[in-house]
Amino acid sequence: MELFELIKTLNAAHGPSGDEGGIREVIAQLAAPFADEVTTDTLGNLIVRKRGEGPRVMFAAHMDSIGFIVTHMEKEGFLRVGRLGGISPKEAAYTPVRFKNGVRGVVVPEEKADFGKLKLDECYLDIGAKDEETAKTMVQVGDTAVYDSPIFQTGTSAVSPYLDNRISCAVLLKVLEQVKQSPNDLYFVFTAQEEVGIRGGRTAAWGVDPAYGIAIDVTDVDDTPGSEKSGTVGLGKGAAIKVMDSSVICHPEVVCKLEELAREQGIPTQRDILRAGGTDAGAIHITRTGVKTGGISVPCRYIHTPVEMADLTDTQHCVQLTAAFAQCKLEG
Repeated sequence: MELFELIKTLNAAHGPSGDEGGIREVIAQLAAPFADEVTTDTLGNLIVRKRGEGPRVMFAAHMDSIGFIVTHMEKEGFLRVGRLGGISPKEAAYTPVRFKNGVRGVVVPEEKADFGKLKLDECYLDIGAKDEETAKTMVQVGDTAVYDSPIFQTGTSAVSPYLDNRISCAVLLKVLEQVKQSPNDLYFVFTAQEEVGIRGGRTAAWGVDPAYGIAIDVTDVDDTPGSEKSGTVGLGKGAAIKVMDSSVICHPEVVCKLEELAREQGIPTQRDILRAGGTDAGAIHITRTGVKTGGISVPCRYIHTPVEMADLTDTQHCVQLTAAFAQCKLEG
């Protein structure tokens, strides 16, 4: 499947933190033809193994997204919601959303709210219900919703909600398809509940017990007007090799190995330092007695908004670099 179409397929699946069943099923179906073993652990991580004789290498891409969870229903039929992960009320305002059962609605701020200081408690979901009883026939307290913005391509870039982190799930699926044999024992892990505290990455790494760990995720950029320098990368400049973020200082051997492989294979790269935010690498590297951990990042603009943007050429370079690491001979 072509990369953009693969991302589109993944984005159509429901999968906010803690409710990843829909996206897990889609990924499992796509991965199965190229896997030696597909399992799901207790927390809901999808673990896809491609057997090899060498050390265990764990690639982690979180499959969950940020989202909303219904907490209250008002007598007029409007819904109050809590956040699953890093939802910004100002960025969510007037954005369409969809529930797992297909019900759609829109996020709306109250008229009295100060938009500059908008809180989620001052917003509601309007699903078109005439009253509370009607709303209860459509959704229930505890149901989850996600952004329902369209996905489209402009130039070499894709624009969509939830490129964080469905685009990295697409990277792992393309690598799984490309890698026929490896000297390493490969585990492609699509983790749960990353957006609420890298929870799935922690349990998956404990279970896999890898010698090496690579987190595949998006990273913030420094190429837009008025940038606050939160990240160090730009769109169209290649795969980003993580050096550190707030959750991890990457192992120097892994950083060096990724840069060496990129030079040998002519893969454009840039160094990724993220001032705030983290990835599954934060959980992987401190598992058991420690794991040699690094990260391969897809540069992404407007993270956690309904209109994230990433360059598909960068994404393909991330596929190439991830595949190169999967197939290189590593010391156990």
